Amino acid sequence: MEWKLELIAVPISDVDRAKAFYVEQVGFNSDHDHTVSDEIRFVQLTPPGSACSIAFGKGVSPSPPGSVQGLQLVVPDVQAARAELVSRGVDASDVQELPWGSFVFFSDPDGNGWAVQQVPAPD
Repeated sequence: MEWKLELIAVPISDVDRAKAFYVEQVGFNSDHDHTVSDEIRFVQLTPPGSACSIAFGKGVSPSPPGSVQGLQLVVPDVQAARAELVSRGVDASDVQELPWGSFVFFSDPDGNGWAVQQVPAPD
């Protein structure tokens, strides 16, 4: 049996602000933006090349905005990823070199925390 993680809910306070941040600044693809009713709006975005998407909107997550930490993207070149994020106006940390990879950190406008990792080459 295969178990695939394909969608993660990210709690946000302002749907349009979050969508603009993730699409225009971080570079995610906009897959869906559907208003079901006055109580429900569903937005799904996918990082380029990823099999897993994020979802947010109105009535999507009961968690408080900004409460998700430790979301992680993996890239082949963390320096290039950081440069791209910064050029798009994202407040990304400096690259941190750790034994298990090189990392850049950033948060969305609500404070949900992301890590961007370049996995070290095998020994």
